[in-house]
Amino acid sequence: MHKAPRGIETNQQGIHQHLLKTVAKYLRVESKKPIAAHSQVAFKAFKQWLGPWNGEIIFDSCCGVGESTAYIAHQHPHAKVIGIDKSVARLDKHHAYAQSVDNYLLLRAELNDFWRLAVLDGIKLYKHYLLYPNPYPKSAQLQSRWYASSAFPHILALGGLLEVRSNWQLYIEEFSEALKYVIHSVQAQAFTAPQAITPFERKYWESGQQSWQLQVNLDKE
Repeated sequence: MHKAPRGIETNQQGIHQHLLKTVAKYLRVESKKPIAAHSQVAFKAFKQWLGPWNGEIIFDSCCGVGESTAYIAHQHPHAKVIGIDKSVARLDKHHAYAQSVDNYLLLRAELNDFWRLAVLDGIKLYKHYLLYPNPYPKSAQLQSRWYASSAFPHILALGGLLEVRSNWQLYIEEFSEALKYVIHSVQAQAFTAPQAITPFERKYWESGQQSWQLQVNLDKE
């Protein structure tokens, strides 16, 4: 019998006091961190798979076992969908969630690296999904959250319709505040749907936890 997933436990009360200062810092400073070799290999595989494609591209970042990637690909048959995760163990479980469509690819890479390589290559997204990323809930972990890290400028530069979901309301609120620092129109709200599309989403809902969602068009400032 599986245990119900625990809710978010945090020592942080409200929006982090250093959020916007941290966002501003990373918008000014370009990342100089070396790109991991396996991320370079993954990006090369992505480019080879993409070929001369000039249509819609969708990223499913932090895709885990890739259930959401397959679902998104099925819902967007005219797009190329790429699921990216850093865990081989999670990606190896995809066979249980695969769908018989040929417009998606799963890759193992560090997201910071992959996003950076995509921006350097001039990739522009149609949509970008970040579904239930690790929220790093301790106050001292602020800079481990995507919107308060060196990866944030790359998320912005990739463009497209960004959709983020979390079971931690404060994560969505902070992500929204970070986005509002550069983009005015952000929609954030409680989220429900007839069907869960990730194992975490399914577990959260079955245990009675609420999901939260933000959506923003990064191509409109």
